[in-house]
Amino acid sequence: MQESVTQATTTDQSQEHQPGRGRLGPLLCWAVVFADIGTSVYYTPGILYVTVGKLAGFFVLLTMFVFVLLTLKYAEVSARFPQGGGVVSVAAHALNPWFGALGGMFILVDYFLTAALSCLSGIFYFSVVFPALGPNALWITIAVLALLGFLNWIGITESATVSLIGALIAFVSDLAILVTVFSHISPAEALQLFESMFAGNAVTPVKLLVGFGGAFLAFSGLESISQLSPVMKTPRKRVAGLALLVVVVTIGLTSPLLTTFSTLLQPQEAADPLKNSQLVSLLAGHWGNIWLQSEVAISASALLVFASNTAIIGAYHVFMALSRMEFLPSFVLKRNRLRGTPHYSIALATGVPILVLLLVHGQLDLLGDMYAFGLLGAFSLTCLGLDVVRWRERHTAQNRAAALAELRASSQNGHAPTETDLALTSESGLALNGHHELQAPRHPTHGEIVERSERSYEGWRGLWYTIDFYLGIITTFLVTLAWSINLVAKPLATAFGGSVALLGMGVAFYNYRSHRLMGRLPVPVTTIEDHLHGSILAVLTAHNPHNEDVIRTAIHSADGRPVVFLYVGEPRVARTPRLFEVVDPYLEDEQAKELFGKAESQARRAKISTRRYVYRPYEPGTIARVWQIVHPHDTIVPANEVPRIEDINPDRISYEITPGGGMQVAHMVKRW
Repeated sequence: MQESVTQATTTDQSQEHQPGRGRLGPLLCWAVVFADIGTSVYYTPGILYVTVGKLAGFFVLLTMFVFVLLTLKYAEVSARFPQGGGVVSVAAHALNPWFGALGGMFILVDYFLTAALSCLSGIFYFSVVFPALGPNALWITIAVLALLGFLNWIGITESATVSLIGALIAFVSDLAILVTVFSHISPAEALQLFESMFAGNAVTPVKLLVGFGGAFLAFSGLESISQLSPVMKTPRKRVAGLALLVVVVTIGLTSPLLTTFSTLLQPQEAADPLKNSQLVSLLAGHWGNIWLQSEVAISASALLVFASNTAIIGAYHVFMALSRMEFLPSFVLKRNRLRGTPHYSIALATGVPILVLLLVHGQLDLLGDMYAFGLLGAFSLTCLGLDVVRWRERHTAQNRAAALAELRASSQNGHAPTETDLALTSESGLALNGHHELQAPRHPTHGEIVERSERSYEGWRGLWYTIDFYLGIITTFLVTLAWSINLVAKPLATAFGGSVALLGMGVAFYNYRSHRLMGRLPVPVTTIEDHLHGSILAVLTAHNPHNEDVIRTAIHSADGRPVVFLYVGEPRVARTPRLFEVVDPYLEDEQAKELFGKAESQARRAKISTRRYVYRPYEPGTIARVWQIVHPHDTIVPANEVPRIEDINPDRISYEITPGGGMQVAHMVKRW
């Protein structure tokens, strides 16, 4: 059976241990994420008030605990998948490429509604200063979105420094509002205010579930941390962890309190269809002065429009990633000759939010209801995918530890480990690193192998790893529960999000079927975590005229055995990725995708059940490292590549004359 999962390709291991070589540190990563999540507080109180009334602040505080658990998982996602892509990469790697496509549809729904909701909310806040804008907010919002699309067509780039300035202004403004409110009410009055939430407002099981599901709107934007991985300093897990810690602190200090004060201290405004979209600014004016109110309105408006532009950028990068994965048509990738920007992707990322605004007639509460489908769908799929990856690693670690314990017992009984035993156990040391890059082969002593494996096994069985694993499962359950609730409680969100997802998956299936009819199947690359006894390793190299001969020979020689197709691409050219860009060398290597597609089509016709596809940019020793992991019986390579292959010691080499004529293919046979 083919195991198709997206490979996390990244920069080399040396970069992973040089923190200064990245671009964004914890502060700038916090700024980008807070500039996204932090805008939610401007529209969440009014939208939640329509659903749960005075309990809006309570439900934001309740959901905050799940948000903290989510940040733990997203910090790990950022480290494990440094090519970016977020839910697309996680779902494809852990589950199936089609789940990656589905995750892409979910996050697109999220981005579409973020762009529409944030921009419309920004115009409403600006109308606090200029009231004449209020009646025309819908058309002004459409004009602003069109302008953002035009600016992206010109080629503006997202700036983390601008995000930092905006995030700091927003956070300071939020703190100023809270200080102003607390300067007018005593702690006892504040406590009474919180108690008044529940006065005559019983929390029934149904209301508890609906409020819990709806309050996730206050934390939309967390997915952006996983999109920053390609431009994040290393080590990524530490950077993402610190950034999200600051996000938790800053959001925890502001969002629950502002939601509570905005709704409880302004019940009339919260019930007003227009003013409930300006609650935070009105709160500043009610307890402060007109200057604070205007400052909050202007800064909130600017940050919301900025968040809308971020969503447009994120959306068109997802479009491009799905097209490179061959789920969407290739025209999505086309760039205009004048500016060199992907105009079709930008048009889709801008046009859909405009269409949504027209369909709902600019009603903010309807947009908020529709928002839940994509947001919670992406959260759920990301959490589930990470749980699957963790479970596989625990299972693999336990199996290896058991094998090494048996080897150790054999050694203590006077039976020295054989060379084959050492080769097998060294694969535990050859395990994939945090971003699934193969390590250089090393042959440690038997004692080193046993000691290292015991430490690894104890780590997996240690208290923290166990707690972290089961906390992750609980997080997945709670997020999936919230999504399930919203599917029922918010039929408009389900109808819109489901329609977009189904339409997108329909296009993906049609595109896939078209490629299949042409004899080329879209093939995502796979990871190699263990050896395959008796397998065939077919080595394909960039621009080699005999690659198709290697494919045919490997399939003809398989005879029911597993086949691993390894494509060694050209050396990677270092470049600075843009924010929210998915950086995966395989997705940009058209020859590799074409050859893998042909191999998959032929392998299916030959009914080869186990086939894997591995992509590696060329580095010295690349083929040998994969060879050490796979342990193939037969390594088939173009004959002209044999002199370039180092560190492989087969038992014999034979050459085969293919139908094309000439000595074109070499068999490097090894009995392990």
